[in-house]
Amino acid sequence: MVRTLLTTALGLGMLSLVSPAAAQSICGERGDFIKHLEKRHQEQPTSMGLASNGKMIEVLTSDNGTWTIIVTTADGTSCVVAAGEAWQTMMPQVAMKPAA
Repeated sequence: MVRTLLTTALGLGMLSLVSPAAAQSICGERGDFIKHLEKRHQEQPTSMGLASNGKMIEVLTSDNGTWTIIVTTADGTSCVVAAGEAWQTMMPQVAMKPAA
């Protein structure tokens, strides 16, 4: 996780040292994040949603299991919330109705 955050920060030229606690301070233009994550980690947006505060939450994943979660504000500024490895997509589970 720290390796992914570090390469993201260095690649964007924003921070020279990153710890997990500093992940939220990695911010920049959304388009720059998307380009960097695609080029460096082969990550692409795979899920998104709108939070109650109006911010867009996106999960970017790669076929090799790396992932990054970013939050984007209305002005296009994105911040890394978390990043890591071993992402797995789960199939939704359908709840069975109890037998009558």
